[in-house]
Amino acid sequence: MKFEDDVPSAARAHSEFERCWADPNATRFELPAIGVNETLSRLYTVAPPINLTRSMIWDMECKKALDPSSYVPYVVSEAGLLERRQLDDGSDHFIRWSTQKAWLSEQRGRVIESIFIDYSNQRIVFLGIGQTTSEDRQTITAADYQPLVHVEHAAGGSEENPRNLWRIVFLTDGRDERYIRPFEAMATAGFLPGYLEIYIEKDLSVKLMRR
Repeated sequence: MKFEDDVPSAARAHSEFERCWADPNATRFELPAIGVNETLSRLYTVAPPINLTRSMIWDMECKKALDPSSYVPYVVSEAGLLERRQLDDGSDHFIRWSTQKAWLSEQRGRVIESIFIDYSNQRIVFLGIGQTTSEDRQTITAADYQPLVHVEHAAGGSEENPRNLWRIVFLTDGRDERYIRPFEAMATAGFLPGYLEIYIEKDLSVKLMRR
């Protein structure tokens, strides 16, 4: 049975992500688990001072999934949602189309993702898909300028010592190091992801300056 033919659930989405993650031909990367408050203290000037909670990280993840052009404007220029519904397991599911910058160039094209918000585990799985159907039954097709991509965003750690968790897997025919190098550079720099910086400034009214 194919994934899309099974009963949709967050557990099925997680299983599909793990299946692709384990594929030896896939290209995958996991950012080091980020201790958010420790990183703020070490690498930023913060005004006024703030300690983020895991609940705040999760709030950010949910808002970003629904409104990517506000929280990742450096990647997404426009987006829309289709077929949003609550599943029997309590998670939310919807299809999201967006115009995104390519991973390896400045080219932009349409990306389509099947997204599962798992509230009980505070994880969101984004499964890249090739096409979907609009509300008026028109076919929407993803651009073919790069391989399909699955991403997992999650809030980890404790309530008072939260961690930002992130993994990505490109559905390549063989490991392609070109997709990995930018993430390795991000991990080496050690700063918070751009979307978390935007959330802190936009939603929490805290000014950040990288040191």
